Amino acid sequence: MSIEELESAVTRLSKDELSRFSEWFEEYLAEKWDRQIETEIRAGRFDDAADRADDDFEAGRCTPL
Repeated sequence: MSIEELESAVTRLSKDELSRFSEWFEEYLAEKWDRQIETEIRAGRFDDAADRADDDFEAGRCTPL
């Protein structure tokens, strides 16, 4: 199915169907983002940033939110 076909199908949804689709799509995107972040964490892509944050905290360079 093409993007154009998807767009057309979405425009034909009833108000209730559009609401259900929107909820599903938001959950889908959130789960996809979570999997991406988990993959990057396992690959060590955030290790340097985490180390710098730990160093800043230990040195007292953090403020409470």
